[in-house]
Order: sequence, then C-alpha cells, then structure tokens
Amino acid sequence: MQKVFDRYWLLLMVGVLLGILLFTHGRDYILTETKPRQISERGELASFEITANKVFTSASASVVYIFTEQRGHPLFGNKRTKKGSGSGFIWDTAGHVITNHHVIYGADRVFVRFDSGNTAQANIVGSSPDHDLAVLKITGLSFGLVPIPLGRSNNLKIGQAVFAIGNPFGLTRSLSTGVVSALGRRLPTSQGREIPDAIQTDAAINPGNSGGPLLDSAGRLIGVNTAIISKSGTYSGIGFAVPVDTVNKIAPQIITRGKPEKPGIGIRAGSQEIAARLNIKGIVILDVAPGGPAERAGLIGVSRTAQRLGDIIIAVDNEPVSTIAQLTNVFEKIGVGKKVRLTVMRDDSTRYLYLKLVDIG
Repeated sequence: MQKVFDRYWLLLMVGVLLGILLFTHGRDYILTETKPRQISERGELASFEITANKVFTSASASVVYIFTEQRGHPLFGNKRTKKGSGSGFIWDTAGHVITNHHVIYGADRVFVRFDSGNTAQANIVGSSPDHDLAVLKITGLSFGLVPIPLGRSNNLKIGQAVFAIGNPFGLTRSLSTGVVSALGRRLPTSQGREIPDAIQTDAAINPGNSGGPLLDSAGRLIGVNTAIISKSGTYSGIGFAVPVDTVNKIAPQIITRGKPEKPGIGIRAGSQEIAARLNIKGIVILDVAPGGPAERAGLIGVSRTAQRLGDIIIAVDNEPVSTIAQLTNVFEKIGVGKKVRLTVMRDDSTRYLYLKLVDIG
C-alpha cells in the first residue's frame, strides 16, 4: 500500500511540474505572439521639416550626378577607366549643366545621370579654373529638363538657412541642411587666384557634393558647393560655395565663348613674395605687354639691365591692392571695356592713370 501511495505521489508531482512548465511556456508564447502595438500619431511636421522637404522635392529634379572617364595609357590598350564623380545642376532648357572645374578636369568623357535615372553623355563647353566652374552640354536628349531657379547671393544673411543637394560618396539625391556661417570669404584656386565673396556654410559637404547646388529656403540657387576645410578630407563643419552672382556672370560667358572674360591691362605682375622681399605694399610690374593698355599709358616693368624697379600699382579706383588676387578681382568686378583709375608709384613719386580694361584671356 505504501508503494502505491509513493508512486501516486510521484506521478502527482510530475504532473504538477509539467503543468507549471506548460503554463509558463504558454504564457510566454501568448506574450510574444500578441498583436502589434498601437501607433501614436505624430501630427503635422514642424515648419522647418516641411520647408526642407519642399526644397528637396522642388529642386532634386534639377540636380544631376556626374561621372567621368579617362583614357588609359596606350601600352595598356587605351582602356578607359572611371576617373571621378561629382554633382551638378541643370542651368537651362538648352541642356547646359553647371558643375565645378575640378570635377571634370582631365576627363576624356563625361556622363550625366538625371533624377529620373536616365543617363546621357555630355560635352565640355568650357571651364574657368579661376572660379572653379565648368559648363557641360548634354547630347542626345529625349526627355524634359528642369532648370534650377536662381536666387541672389549679395543679400544673404549670416544664420540664414541653406540646403545642399548632391551625391556625396556616390550616394545620389542626398540632402544636408545648415546655415550661412560667414560671407565674403576668399577661396584660393589652383591658379593662384581667389574666388571672392565665397559663402561659408556648415551644411554637410563631402567628396561627391562638389558642383552641386546650395539653396535658400525658397529653393533658389545661391551658390555652388566647391570645397571643404578638413584634415580627414570629409565633412568637418566648414564648407564653401561659389556665390550665385558669380555663377550667373561667368556661366553665360563660358556658354558663349568657351571661357570667361579676363579683364586686364597687359602686365605681368610680381608675386606677393617678391613685393615682401622688397618691402613694397603694392603690385610690382615685371613686364608690360607690347601694344597693351599699360604700355600705351606709359607704364614700365623691371629693368634687369639697369637693375631698377619700374612701376608699382598701389590702388585701383582708390581701393588699395597688394596681391595679384586682389588686382584681378577688382578688374573682374569692373569688367572688360570699362575704365579704371590706377594709383601708380615710381621712384617715390605717385601719379594717377586712367586705363581701359581689355580681355587678356
């Protein structure tokens, strides 16, 4: 009888344990297999979010992805290889596209991929290394083009919201936002000149963004993203854009004649280092071009045989100049065909000359 009781008690305990296990497992199963949780509605987007989305939606159709090819060495069969990539935007319905000079420099073939996914080959119309701008012309178009709306850069305010659209690291249709961090920056170029009035922004700009548009909150072009300051080569909070007022002046000249006008007076100027060694604050004239405005006005360069300096330009239209970049920027603002008033020093005597700027490009 005791054995029967013990066996019964053992079976009962086993049953209880199994019941507990089944209950626990079933409870966990019910909890993990429950219905999805109810979604909390967020309501309307914030006004800034709405603006950012509108800017992207309206402008993205005008932004393009640019990639280039370069012909290989003859020893290797002239096989073309991918050279680089960047961004650009549609300038007009004739098929012109604006990008940076450094994006297409050295390329043998250039291709443009549109927001629609279509790709077309493009010809290089011309470029300006001095402004890091280039114009392409799309060939074989079979679809519509949406030119980007233009704004102005001479009335921008520090703190104003900006939006950059481009293809960083080849990731197309990327939007970054920020503000105008500073205005009037001078951006050095590969030609030893400076792009005046460059826009500084903290909108994220990375490799591949070059040539893409910088937009205001109305979706208008205010600049062309062109450079960053970074020890790593990627975004560090400081980016620069060529101002749209410069683009709107230079692009039509490139479209018309393949290059921009280059106002000058026909001189070869000494570097800032030469002036510093001579303790001179101004532009040292090294040589004067025969038949140019400078020669006709009586300006002279350095005489190596007589071991003497010639003329030194110290101001243009009463604006002091001490570097070649400053001189060329002043000439560019005035323009070809206009007269300038030079303040010139020779042998400690100062005089004023009026010269007409000509195209020396």
